[in-house]
Amino acid sequence: MLLFPIGFLEVTFVDVAEILLVGYLLYQLYKLMRGSVAIRIFIGIISIYLLYLIVKATGMELLTGILGQFIDVGVIAAIVVFQQEIRKFLMVIGKSTFFNNDFFLRSLLRRNANLTNLNLQPVLEAAKAMSGTNTGGLIVFAKSSELKFYAESGDILDAKLSKRLLLSIFYKNSPLHDGAVIIYNNQVKAARCILPVTENTEVPASLGLRHRAALGMSEATDSVVLIISEETGQMSLAFNGRLEHNLSITELRDKINHYLNEDVDEEEVVPETTPEEDSPILHTPA
Repeated sequence: MLLFPIGFLEVTFVDVAEILLVGYLLYQLYKLMRGSVAIRIFIGIISIYLLYLIVKATGMELLTGILGQFIDVGVIAAIVVFQQEIRKFLMVIGKSTFFNNDFFLRSLLRRNANLTNLNLQPVLEAAKAMSGTNTGGLIVFAKSSELKFYAESGDILDAKLSKRLLLSIFYKNSPLHDGAVIIYNNQVKAARCILPVTENTEVPASLGLRHRAALGMSEATDSVVLIISEETGQMSLAFNGRLEHNLSITELRDKINHYLNEDVDEEEVVPETTPEEDSPILHTPA
């Protein structure tokens, strides 16, 4: 159906819908790549493509042939280079579809059956004890899946969740202490797991590898990650690529329950940063 003409162009409802959809997709792509090395790679690819168009228009046959070979494999190269961003983009699309509706998932897949009965008390007691002795720890709470790929990078335990088990795993002389623990369905699914490290360039230099791995895991999945600092004993939470720092036991309980049992938008995770804050990645509660 025709809406209005612009010169010799006829604008229809389909044209408007297409413009809005393209704008939304470009905005989501920008959000995913913002602050990471991916945006620089993307700019480099666009620059090469523009250079290809220029040399092709000016008739430079040699350069056109060389750059043309690069452009021909550009799609495959983009998939390889941007595989993490593509995965995150598909997760964003998946969150916005009908199939992510709570009623649909509860009735068909029973998605959150394990989360409503999650017993946080053993984790909080272990975290408090570890914080008091400056024992480093990295605990992943799986939200919508058991994170099988990451669990298989460590040692599968499938053990009942308890304070003593967590303390024994993260004891400094334990062979399982180096890595992350994954908790799913009130069980310690695996220990000594390897997590992806964030590539975000806005992460403060003061954060160590444990915090960077937690941020990377929260970027790649919808899980919630608890970090106990070995240097300071402070407890932090990573979710949706954001880090909430220096939390109390009460704050940990409230935030973990909130993030696991509710659909939380990225904007809800952390309030807007103030000029005094070092980085939008890091937030310290007042």
